[in-house]
Amino acid sequence: MARIVPTYELYGESTGRKPDFWLHCETIPSRSSLHHWEIRPHRHDSFFQILYIDSGSGEAMFSGVWYPIEPRSVITVPPGLDHGFRFSKDIDGFVITVLTSHLKAIPGDRSRLGEWMASPHLTKLDMEEQDARYVAACLQRLGREFAERRAGRNDLLEAYLTSALLLTARLSSEGTEDRTAADENERRMELLHGLIQRHFKSHEPAAFYAKALGVSPTHLNRIARAKTGNGAHELIARKVVDEAKRELVFTFGSVQEIAYRLGFSDPAYFSRFFLKQTGQTPRTWRLAERAKLGV
Repeated sequence: MARIVPTYELYGESTGRKPDFWLHCETIPSRSSLHHWEIRPHRHDSFFQILYIDSGSGEAMFSGVWYPIEPRSVITVPPGLDHGFRFSKDIDGFVITVLTSHLKAIPGDRSRLGEWMASPHLTKLDMEEQDARYVAACLQRLGREFAERRAGRNDLLEAYLTSALLLTARLSSEGTEDRTAADENERRMELLHGLIQRHFKSHEPAAFYAKALGVSPTHLNRIARAKTGNGAHELIARKVVDEAKRELVFTFGSVQEIAYRLGFSDPAYFSRFFLKQTGQTPRTWRLAERAKLGV
């Protein structure tokens, strides 16, 4: 008879209720010591996990196969994967649990980061390299920032998380691909994201971005869908929604004020746009999210 692998939000805690956090961070000893330094096989359906191993050793299990854990390494675990750990008693580091919907890329989507995040990785950090030192510093700062609960906490947590993930993916992929082979479409997508960041409040159409990149709107949509699963129009709308959500949670401006800051001349149209994109009005979403985050 097949053994049932339990599903948890945080290891050892029952599911069945909506999670009340988008990111959780704790030291590895704080939980593993309660379980004799062994985290038995389990999975997380809605969460992506990152473990930073500062010192100590152990083993990580992914889908029934065990791998050695070394100090100064980063372990990434995609949602839905059976995994477990055995740690030495001198283990030190952090385990970071992130709601998948809050990640910059979704594991398994068509972006390079999403593809990398869809599989588990054990990435050894060579502390002689600047990028590796920066990953370690980001994750250590994230752990301190989570614990201290100071002003600007959520924005800093997101910044540290995104930097650490992108650099870890780059370090993990080095040596497995031709670093001199330029991916023109990947370059165009990076330029597109930069352009959207600068111009999203102007509500420029997809044709504006296509012209800036020197391609036709049809070709830009083809590239965007191949890389992300969304067309250029959807990427622009998602950026506006992401910024609206940030404003709604972390500022005290009215819905009308936020609409104007995001370039909408008609607050009622902003509310209809937000409702279409999220299924909730701005006010309803704000109240629910603030209650969930304890803001």
